[in-house]
Amino acid sequence: MAKALVEKLPEILIQSGCVQPEQMEKALAEQREQGGGIVHILLDKGLVQEKMLVSCIAEQMGIMPIDLTKFKPLPEVLELVSRQVANYYKVIPIAQLGRTLSLAMVDPLDVLAIDDIRLITGLEVQAMICSAKDFRESLDNYYATKANMEGLLSSTETPRVELRKMANDQDINIDELLIKTGEVSIIKIVNLMLVQAIKDRASDIHIEPFEKEIKLRYRIDGVLYDSTPPPKSMQAAIVSRIKIMSNLDIAERRLPQDGRFMVRVHGREIDFRVSSLPTSFGEKVVMRVLDKSGLESLDIDKLGFHKQGLEGFMRALSSPYGIILLTGPTGSGKSTTLYTALRVINKPQINIVTVEDPVEYQMEGINQVAVNPDIGLTFAAGLRSILRQDPDVIMVGEIRDFETADIAIKSALTGHLVLSTLHTNDAASAITRLEDMGIEPFLISSSTLLVAAQRLVRRICKKCKREAVVPEEALRAAQMKWEGGTPPKIYHGAGCTACKNTGYAGRMALIESITIDDDLRNLIGKKATSRQIKLAAMEKGMMTLRMVGMERVKEGSTTLEEVIRVTAFD
Repeated sequence: MAKALVEKLPEILIQSGCVQPEQMEKALAEQREQGGGIVHILLDKGLVQEKMLVSCIAEQMGIMPIDLTKFKPLPEVLELVSRQVANYYKVIPIAQLGRTLSLAMVDPLDVLAIDDIRLITGLEVQAMICSAKDFRESLDNYYATKANMEGLLSSTETPRVELRKMANDQDINIDELLIKTGEVSIIKIVNLMLVQAIKDRASDIHIEPFEKEIKLRYRIDGVLYDSTPPPKSMQAAIVSRIKIMSNLDIAERRLPQDGRFMVRVHGREIDFRVSSLPTSFGEKVVMRVLDKSGLESLDIDKLGFHKQGLEGFMRALSSPYGIILLTGPTGSGKSTTLYTALRVINKPQINIVTVEDPVEYQMEGINQVAVNPDIGLTFAAGLRSILRQDPDVIMVGEIRDFETADIAIKSALTGHLVLSTLHTNDAASAITRLEDMGIEPFLISSSTLLVAAQRLVRRICKKCKREAVVPEEALRAAQMKWEGGTPPKIYHGAGCTACKNTGYAGRMALIESITIDDDLRNLIGKKATSRQIKLAAMEKGMMTLRMVGMERVKEGSTTLEEVIRVTAFD
């Protein structure tokens, strides 16, 4: 769809009476702030009835509507666009006539989606409009996921997965437990799930029960993708198999449970952390994948610090005492950064002790303690005991309360180097978060060496990397700055088999860091706000998350959309 039609759409929808002016203003405001297509925003916010919107766009724009419930594409046409790409762009290939592909779209004005499908298939695209409801109901039926799973079950080849006992397990008979899991097909399904997760570099496996089906999803590079689910009839058996592998109580289905197991696949040892949660239609299971081999490749230079931030981080790590704080939401890579820092300073003459919840990776030469609140071993209790173990460096997995914060700060003031994490939106907010916990500002200013905030963005796939056309106004709106009159080249991934048509492969960190100097200590002592601390740090050359992200966009490592997704305006 031509760009001119996209720009005229709001006016056309208002004039046709499909959308009220105040509703459109709300949708446009969100689009300016969050990005995305105006059609998706109108539907997601419930600002317009779906049938009315579909009818209006079809009539005003001359786009053909299609009822997906009355149409079945040929298998060879469906193969042109993978299920993942179809789900991501909310499109379904309908028919191919010569070099033209008819494409049913929830948002037929999504220019980027049309361009990407054109690149993926090598065909011209004729957009048709369908309702979001029809799309959701038709996607699984068209791609025949259950038939695919039955095909896998009928195959004779089973991935080789060797179950291994954890170091702290009780003496149990693994072979005897395997027999209790039941049919071989259940073992095959679970093995397929595990092997597929490892092959796709997934960080989590989600098994979600619903009334008439099971959903299987993998989190890859921070984003969840649907995969071929097992039949609903095997739900209880699959959950029981995973519970037995994790040494959990298979008879207890009313309470959440947590466990873990280790497998060896192709010579690699992989840990799986397992969490079960009772829901209305059975137990939902999430397995966190922890690949020990990934720890060996950690490199401080590849973490995501800009030059000035890395220099400050290395100076802080070389200090004999003080506290280094890393902030960010769950899943932002804080633990990986902490483990990398410990690898840098891990030497035989230094006693390093950690207290974690849980211990994600075993590191040679480092004493690691897993918290267990059920027996009173909390972060604070573990930290008090660690101080009697003559430590030089202490790593606290997370500061959650006043008691832990108080002991960590006082440890930093009494000759120990302390590394820990907090949940805040940016680096400067870590200071005010400690104050909210009840820590005196003079203690914070005296002990803190550096605070850093971190986010993860997906890397552009190198095999399908292409130059993207982005208007200069959009770059400026995203706070990108450049020298001279010509904006920098921007790239994106067109999608290929190597990246499963996502355009991304792997992730990288964006890190903003604040080195606490005398000027900032004075501000902290005066109970300055996080905004005041941030502005003072920026005057000293600190690059914010958005600034670091835009540098990564300009160098072609990630996309503009990824940076906007995970960072806020400065």
